[in-house]
Amino acid sequence: MKQNSQIVPAAEQTVLKRAEELDALDAILPFDRRDQLAELLTDEDVATLKHLASEGMGDNTMRALASDLAYLEAWCSVATGTPLPWPAPESLLLKFVAHHLWDPAERETNPDHGMPEDVAMALRVKGLLRSKGPHAPATVRRRLTSWSILTRWRGLTGSFSAPSLNSALRLAVRAINRPRQRKSKKAVTADILEKLLTACAGDRLVDQRDRALLLMAFASGGRRRSEVAGLRVEDLVDDEPVRANPADEHSPLLPCLTIRLGRTKTTSADDNEHVVLIGRPVTALRHWLEEAKIEAGPVFRRIDQWGNLDRRAMTPQSINLILKTRVKQAGLDPAQFSAHGLRSGYLTEAANRGVPLPEAMQQSLHKSVTQASGYYNNSERKMGRAARLII
Repeated sequence: MKQNSQIVPAAEQTVLKRAEELDALDAILPFDRRDQLAELLTDEDVATLKHLASEGMGDNTMRALASDLAYLEAWCSVATGTPLPWPAPESLLLKFVAHHLWDPAERETNPDHGMPEDVAMALRVKGLLRSKGPHAPATVRRRLTSWSILTRWRGLTGSFSAPSLNSALRLAVRAINRPRQRKSKKAVTADILEKLLTACAGDRLVDQRDRALLLMAFASGGRRRSEVAGLRVEDLVDDEPVRANPADEHSPLLPCLTIRLGRTKTTSADDNEHVVLIGRPVTALRHWLEEAKIEAGPVFRRIDQWGNLDRRAMTPQSINLILKTRVKQAGLDPAQFSAHGLRSGYLTEAANRGVPLPEAMQQSLHKSVTQASGYYNNSERKMGRAARLII
């Protein structure tokens, strides 16, 4: 008993030390997960993450790596009874695929198929597993990619290119036949956006923030929630007013500003990407900053239930929560919308209004014509005659 009483405090002290180390990454990693990450990660894991941050790895990539690493550590501990080995043997990679990509029909007749129930239960207790079915192939591939990146950064070589692993992935994806899910079932087009703005038409500070956030996120090309959360006052550049109709010198002048985005999901910091805001979004954004007395630092910040403004930036998850809250207040179904609906909604609206695809992509900063043109193709199909041969 005496020996155990000495071991427990030592273990707790190790976790606290890791938590303090993770505090150095509080601008990148979600603070509310710090204690959980400290329990799941090893000292070497934390050292690797701090090294990657010092090397200038993007915040979004860092968050994904930390989350994936914590999941891998927990899964390996529960599934094998041992810590995550470096490098991972090929057999462990294949076990990971088998546990996460499986055929629901086969599971009905073979309970040993897929992830064992005791492993799944242990991960659910830790709050790391929510899906009751097979994982999305994209999630499995992303975690394998994170695993591979972390292996290379440790100066090791893994078996991530092994033919057996690639074959297992291909066969597993084919077997589960899982349809690709949209990030947001419905796009937040202009008509939907107006309903959301009506839902936050009050004079409270939180209403002013949400109006500015929704208008800016949509009008700037459908910015990703991480880009909205990471926006800083220093990224906003006031420009000269512009005409509502560039071809008419007598049309009214509208306020204009430029948003510098720097590194995004599809660009690097060297690209120096920027987008332009004109009109109502600029007015709402300037009004919010003035009312909140924000002169530097994060543009969009948390407001508590008493109306007190936090100095720290909002999290990307908060952006999604705000949208869903306003969707519900507008009398719509929150399950049908997510923050990505602002991005898909921008391109859908641009297509419906006849904005040329290259022009819309300049604002949305889509790098893939194939991906962006999908929204245009869908719009053209609905407006065209091909689907109206029998009506």
